[in-house]
Amino acid sequence: MLALARSRTVAPPGWSRWLVPPAALSIHLAIGQAYAWSVFKPPLESALQLSGTASALPFQLAIVMLGLSAAFGGTLVERNGPRWAMCVSAVCFSAGFLVAALGAATGKYWLIVLGYGFIGGIGLGIGYISPVSTLIKWFPDRPGMATGIAIMGFGGGALIASPWSTLLLERLGADASGIARTFLVMGLVYAVFMTLGVLLVRVPADDWRPPARPAAAGAARPLVTSAQVSARSALRTPQFWCLWVVLCMNVTAGIGILEKAAPMLSDFFGRSSAPVGVSAAAGFVALLSLANMLGRFVWSSASDLAGRKNIYRLYLGVGALMYLLIALAGNSSTPLFIGCAVVILSFYGGGFATVPAYLKDLFGTYQVGAIHGRLLTAWSTAGVLGPLIVNAIADAQKSAGRSGPDLYSTSFFIMIGLLVVGFVANELVRPVHPRHHEPSPAPAAQEAPAPSKGADR
Repeated sequence: MLALARSRTVAPPGWSRWLVPPAALSIHLAIGQAYAWSVFKPPLESALQLSGTASALPFQLAIVMLGLSAAFGGTLVERNGPRWAMCVSAVCFSAGFLVAALGAATGKYWLIVLGYGFIGGIGLGIGYISPVSTLIKWFPDRPGMATGIAIMGFGGGALIASPWSTLLLERLGADASGIARTFLVMGLVYAVFMTLGVLLVRVPADDWRPPARPAAAGAARPLVTSAQVSARSALRTPQFWCLWVVLCMNVTAGIGILEKAAPMLSDFFGRSSAPVGVSAAAGFVALLSLANMLGRFVWSSASDLAGRKNIYRLYLGVGALMYLLIALAGNSSTPLFIGCAVVILSFYGGGFATVPAYLKDLFGTYQVGAIHGRLLTAWSTAGVLGPLIVNAIADAQKSAGRSGPDLYSTSFFIMIGLLVVGFVANELVRPVHPRHHEPSPAPAAQEAPAPSKGADR
């Protein structure tokens, strides 16, 4: 049965490659719910008597498991194909919600951490990388745009999940039993939605080629290689580790705001002439999710023209300036605070969507999915680092009697320093040395058509 399912993933002649991004979106829109976790923080803290740091633990563990499962599962995804990976993702992600529901219903917080963080986090990682190499193979002429279309779903998942979670909590209750019922409903609905992507996804036949398209005028492609580098060899290059630092710093800076978005806005403007209510805070989370989502498509598409290195200069350099504005004057104007946060989150999302194309430019398409999975360990690190910095410092400042913007000013200056480190790492990226390239096939082997094996390779 498994072999039959894999054979059906190869697209028949005439199959439109534009059907593949919607399949990827169905997975990414679901697992992108992770970015709406801040909506659950206040109810969990009230119902189970948790601190801000403790209530962030399921989210942090989910991001850690995302990176680890992507790193260790990347080779399996390449070997078994996207349909297998999407199926594993759907099972783990939905099961994680069901276990978390049991934990909320019984008052056992460790079950919420286990379900949402550990089991669901595995679904996040496998689902996140499941379409990446497939999309690059379908769109070798537009890799930034293609991965941006799909990965924007991960950023936009909270745009749906945030108001939906708020509505469910209002209808079902914000106590422990209401949270349990909310987790149960979300787990079942996401299982159905993700199945659509499993059924729709296809991989190109071995002899498929994209329609000819003239190169864009002025396209910046100084780092693009036609050589191929294996995942094992990529780990031995300084380019991989420079990109690891770049991604880690960019994610840490963005995730620090995103994970605590709702309470942060309330702390900044809760005592102003127009206090921020629960609904407005949830709307702020949704707005950040929209910026995250659109940034993934807009900035990654722009990188096809401007070049990956230049676009990361924008993410890291301007991102540091936005944090500086928030730190110095964020509490003086609600529009200023929101505007800077929106820009930071658009860069955060853009960084995720651009990095697969950056990897393809540097290492080729040979094992780009596996390389991408290993690089996402930077996300795992940032998933702990960002929330830990913001929550731990905010808790310490609160214990010292401070309130409002004073809870976050130290964190913001730390984020500026991290973005500067990332900017320097991006400047150090150079083309990969030929000693890391895979040997070129013999001319006869290049001319002979490869047989179709029915799985994404």
